[in-house]
Amino acid sequence: MVETMHKREHAAHHAAQGARQLDWRRKMSDNVAYALLIYTALNIFVVIHALKGGGSSLLPYFALIVLVAAIIPACRWFEARWQVLDDDHAADPALRGNFRHDQLWLWITAIGLPFLLTGLFKAIALAF
Repeated sequence: MVETMHKREHAAHHAAQGARQLDWRRKMSDNVAYALLIYTALNIFVVIHALKGGGSSLLPYFALIVLVAAIIPACRWFEARWQVLDDDHAADPALRGNFRHDQLWLWITAIGLPFLLTGLFKAIALAF
């Protein structure tokens, strides 16, 4: 009987441990960190490519500053939405859809913004 109770307690402990492993706060923080790495790499690639395009314009450097400044508030917003969750809500599987929605927009922003803004700055440079 004691052994059965011990097994049940052990199983309950592992089930609780598994539930605690789901943490939307941590997952969003991880996504933000990886998105920033990819964003930075894309910025370097796109801006270096723009610099090779010729000219002695300071516009590509200005674009880089704007690109870095633009992503910080966006990433803080995505992360802050999830950091306010308490422990119970942070492990709630029902939030998966909301998480995937934010995750999708985070990655669209991180990947698309360097190309969008660099294209905009190139268009401005051609106009002048």
